[in-house]
Formats: sequence, C-alpha cells, structure tokens
Amino acid sequence: MNPEKFREQCAQRLLSANHQAAEMSAFVGLDGFVDEIIHVVDRRDNAECFQRLPTIQRLAERIAGAAGRSTNIELVNQRTKLGGNGPIMANALASFGLKVCYLGALGYPNRHPVFQSFAERAEVHTIGEAGHTDALEFEDGKLMFGKLEQLRDVTWPNIQARFGKDQFAARFASANLVSFVNWTMIPHMSDIWEALLIELCPGLQGPRRRIFFDLADPEKRSPADILRALGLISRFQDYFDVILGVNEKEANEIADVLGIKSHAASPETLAVMSRELARRLRIETLLVHPVSYALAVSKDEVSMVEGPHVAKPLITTGAGDHFNSGFCLGKLLGFDNAISVLTGVTTSGFYVRSGLSPSIAQVADMMCNWPGD
Repeated sequence: MNPEKFREQCAQRLLSANHQAAEMSAFVGLDGFVDEIIHVVDRRDNAECFQRLPTIQRLAERIAGAAGRSTNIELVNQRTKLGGNGPIMANALASFGLKVCYLGALGYPNRHPVFQSFAERAEVHTIGEAGHTDALEFEDGKLMFGKLEQLRDVTWPNIQARFGKDQFAARFASANLVSFVNWTMIPHMSDIWEALLIELCPGLQGPRRRIFFDLADPEKRSPADILRALGLISRFQDYFDVILGVNEKEANEIADVLGIKSHAASPETLAVMSRELARRLRIETLLVHPVSYALAVSKDEVSMVEGPHVAKPLITTGAGDHFNSGFCLGKLLGFDNAISVLTGVTTSGFYVRSGLSPSIAQVADMMCNWPGD
C-alpha cells in the first residue's frame, strides 16, 4: 500500500478506537530517575549565549585532545524532567488515556517533586529513592551518565513491605498490559522476575494478557547476567504474550551473547538477525527500533515501518520509551504489528519534536500530516 494511504487509514483506525483506550489498564515499573537534559558548550559568545557541541564525535575529539593535559568542559542544563524508562513509558501511556498504575523508585519516603504532574494523570506509588541521570544530548545521539546506587532498594522484599504483595498481585493479575523495564539499571530485577514466576504466575487466571520488557543498554552487564534475564523473559511466555523491545545497539549486544554473529549493517540484515533473535528467545514479539525506522517480529514475520526522522530533535532521551508505549497501545487496541509499529514511530516522532507525550488524536494528526510530505 502507498505509505501515505497506509498512514491515513491507520489514523482513522486510531481515532475510531480512541474510546477503547480509556477502558485499558497498565501496570508499569520499576525504576525512576530525575533527568537533567544537558548541552555541551563548544564556544561561549557571552554570559547568555553559547554554541553547542553538535556531535558525540566532536566531544570525543575534545576529550582525547585533553589526554595528559586536562581541560574544562562546560555543561548547561536545558531542563529537568522525570526520567527512567518506566516513568517515561507510563506517562506516555497515561497521555493516551489508559488507566496507569506505576510502581517504582520516585523518592522515599516522599515522592520527588519532578514526578508531580505524572502523579496527576496516573496512580503512582514509590518504594525508594530515585536515581539521577545527566543526559548529554547531541545531534547524533546522547550520552547518559547515571547515578543509580539508590535503585539497589528496588527488591522483592521492599516491594512487599512498602507496597504490599497482595496489592502487587492484584495489579499484576488484572492489568491489560504489564511492563517491567530498565533491567540494566536495577540490580535486583532478575530476582524480582524470578519471584514473580514462582509466586504469582502459576495462579494467574483468565485470558492471556501482554507483558512488555526492555533491558536498557545491557553492555555493562556480564554475559551470564544477560542470559539469565533473557531466560526469565522467555519463561513469562508461558503466562503472557511477551514483547521485548530493544534498540539497534541492544539487538547486536543480545546477538553477541546468544552467539548470533550476523550483525546488522542495513535494514535487511537487521530484519534477518531480528528474526533469528525472536526464534531463539521463543517470545511472542521482538521489537527493534533504530533511529529512522522500526520493526517487529512475530511468528517469524517481520513488519518494518519508516519513521518521521528529524535531523535535529528537540529531545532524544525517552524517544525509545515513547516508541514502546505507542506500539503497546496499538497491540492493546487489537492492531497488527505494522499499524502498531507505525503508531510507535509516530509517537516517538511527536515527542522528539515537542518534548511532550502525545494524545491519540495528536498521533493520528501527525500520521495525516507526515513531516516532509
């Protein structure tokens, strides 16, 4: 189908299903960060104005040039916002109109003020102090410097003590979408998943629902840790339709750990590798989202959709989480993978241009008024 016609049809289906979103629920966790979005100064013109370092490569050259000599690099905070894969994804789902319950590390015993607007649109519970991220953003990507020692308090015993096992079990057993994200930053996440598989999953009843996972840049974790996490994710397929979302870098890292050597150098080779990853993981759906397009693999079929790529985004931190929320919305509304991927890339495209989480109507409008058309 012509891409423009496809987007128009998808927009109409989204608008027609808008009322259904309010009937859907999501239970999301378990991280939480206060994000500072930062630009790196290249040249300062005066007290108010400066030229930004445009690329990570330029920063790398400046740092390399300082070896053995030292240097000064100025950072300018552009905005402070809620952060963490979980809060960003949950906030986006709430913007669609879903009934969202969030459990995570948002400040303890009192919630950090940066999460106030989030708490006004979702049911929010906190069990620990939030982490902190300095997100250095460039035209060609971002560098995330995280301080996450606080997230060691995100444990199954603390969840039971500070939130309640019965309350957790009720949410886990009833939400249309369950989502546990940012595995890399939460040291005890695998232990939590194992506890859920042993203590809660065997008692689940009713129709199968969806559960979404992401690993969040597992490069620093050991191959044994990654393999354990992937094995646990696969075990949830016995009880849920499992969706695992990764970016292109993460897909290659997982391929390394699984012994798959055909790394992606093009959309075609990424599709081949993604299909093999989905087979090995034995899950319902694998999502892979590079910068300019995204794909989903289910039952050995690949659905690939071009995104509304922008050369100079307003913000990139959280773009993947918005893609994930858009895809999950599509699946909750009963759409196939192609429409769901389009919903995901459009949601992400809206966010990186505006810094805002869109409503369903705004996603549909962007589909009809595609940037560059």
